[in-house]
Amino acid sequence: MNSIGETMRESGRVASLVWARHLLAVALIIFLFAPLSIFAAARNSSAIQLPGYKAVRVHYGPMNKMIMAVRVNGRPANLLVDTGASQIILDNNVAALAGITPFQRAMNQVRFSVPTQVFNMGSEINGQILPVGVAQSIAAGTMNFGSNPVALRASNRSGTGAGEVDGVLGLDILFRYKALINCRTKLVFFKVNQAQRISLGPVAASEKFIRIPIQREKTGVLTVPCTMRGQSIRLLIDTGAFVTILHEGFTKSLGLAAEPTRISAQFNRGTSKRINAAKIDDLSIGAFKVSPEKFGVAPLPLFALQQGDTRIAGILGMDTLYIHHAIIDLDAMNLFLK
Repeated sequence: MNSIGETMRESGRVASLVWARHLLAVALIIFLFAPLSIFAAARNSSAIQLPGYKAVRVHYGPMNKMIMAVRVNGRPANLLVDTGASQIILDNNVAALAGITPFQRAMNQVRFSVPTQVFNMGSEINGQILPVGVAQSIAAGTMNFGSNPVALRASNRSGTGAGEVDGVLGLDILFRYKALINCRTKLVFFKVNQAQRISLGPVAASEKFIRIPIQREKTGVLTVPCTMRGQSIRLLIDTGAFVTILHEGFTKSLGLAAEPTRISAQFNRGTSKRINAAKIDDLSIGAFKVSPEKFGVAPLPLFALQQGDTRIAGILGMDTLYIHHAIIDLDAMNLFLK
């Protein structure tokens, strides 16, 4: 599944949106933070070391995009760090420059050099079949992810600029290396020593973080338990989504009134939907009480709402994750918020 949030496109008049002041504040805060360790500010480079892990810096682009600078077959590219995406995706033009071509349709299966994994020639992303190629090398900082299959999508722009992305770094890589994603401090840690065990719980508790268990659904997506107006729900964790969005049908069932905005979201196959806003004052994520805030409301597509036997009530996006210092631990499968 491709990221729900990564395919959202901002409308042309973001500056005049109802949420403009809130989103701008988030964006400005993001660029002011110096590199930090897992829970606290780093005074020197040794403070960002984590035994058994390699740290890779990320930066934030427009609309809260967490971007990692990588090298694909030696060529630079920017990938969106996206927990809502199942795999690596590259724009066609970037893939072509890196010498990556799709496999021929006549082939039934292609076995890549990734252990115990077999991939078809096409990959289904949000109901669409994308061609698949293979990158012989993907690296970021001192981390080398080796050879990986990549889904190839139509490029919607040319060139690479600040804040622009050339594709997606999805859960295939993030899970393989048990990534530890700090949404606030611009660091992603990848586990390189599988025998190394760390326990973030005691440190997190001392820093006033609340631990929420993450569940991986049958479809591969990550969800967390939530409550709102006495209803038990689950939200999908999506670092590729620029804002948190609740399904319109769910909010209507609770009698919540939503205000119109000028923000629009584009989902699969170019479907554009207007995002409204509703004031929520009783949302809890696990045992963490979220401060009263306006959240997005939109009719989410079926591919987002139905995850196997689990019904999803919304998407937990980067604005909420950033504001509440989210740390996503894909080894112990915990989300920490404060």
